[in-house]
Amino acid sequence: MSIRAVDAEGVGVLASAILDEVEKAVYGKRQALEVVLMAILADGHILIEDLPGLAKTLVARSFAAATDLQFARVQFTPDLMPMDITGSFVLDPATGLPGFRPGPVFSNLLLADEINRAPAKTQAALLEAMQERQVTADGVTRPLGPPFLVIATQNPIEYEGTYPLPEAQIDRFLIRARLGYPVPDAEWEMLDRRAKRGTDEVELDVVVDRMTLLGMQKVVEEVHVSESVGRYIVQLVAATRSSGRVRVGASPRGSLAVMKLARAKAALAGRGYVLPDDVQEVAVPALAHRLILRPEFWAQDLSEERVIEEVLEQVPSPPAIPSVDSP
Repeated sequence: MSIRAVDAEGVGVLASAILDEVEKAVYGKRQALEVVLMAILADGHILIEDLPGLAKTLVARSFAAATDLQFARVQFTPDLMPMDITGSFVLDPATGLPGFRPGPVFSNLLLADEINRAPAKTQAALLEAMQERQVTADGVTRPLGPPFLVIATQNPIEYEGTYPLPEAQIDRFLIRARLGYPVPDAEWEMLDRRAKRGTDEVELDVVVDRMTLLGMQKVVEEVHVSESVGRYIVQLVAATRSSGRVRVGASPRGSLAVMKLARAKAALAGRGYVLPDDVQEVAVPALAHRLILRPEFWAQDLSEERVIEEVLEQVPSPPAIPSVDSP
């Protein structure tokens, strides 16, 4: 099957339909869901960090269902081995010869639930898959996807029995998303829908198939980024490195993340070019998790998100009118 052609306007229409479908399961979180969808369209991995019971797992399942992606879930535990994710060689009873049995990583969307509960060796195996889109077992390299996306979850308040993710691994996630508690009206709507449905399970329809999603990703890659907007991204990321509140600022991978997400944001709006507003709206989820604050600010209730907001206030924005080098 070939990738299905989609134009910029079509991406916006299809993206809205995907969000409408996912909201049948995860109600009242449109903005957070839009950020997750932008990361999917930008072909990036997602870290959802939030409290228990806030639909982290449900978000991953719902997007997989609405986009017809092959879905796999791995519950990370302290005894999880790399082969439990990547697969292993087993004897074929029929032939008596060893053969490779693919692990759950051979899917389109892998949910790594409570990723920080697995030891470093297992996380390293997942890191190769995330970064290289491939798995190496017994000297043989096997490609993954496309698409291959990881949605990882972790609980920010429970640390007993966990292995904190190293900064190098956190940097591989395109975004860090947080869902938060629903507002009272949305929570009541959730209860009302559940009571009328009569079951916990929510049946979602397929909005786009895998080849259409790949076509949408291709459109995102073609969204134009003018020099003025590109230099604005560079200035924002550079400002995180010079901030007096930050020990380690965002790397060039952070600049690429902002550009990818800004392109996706423009595509969701049906535009073929990026505006400074797109950059500003994606800067926090793209950059906040890449910062390491200075220790003296840890006890001052200062968040990485607030540092990015300060940077956005300080760095002058270019004109919102598309530059002459736009297509």
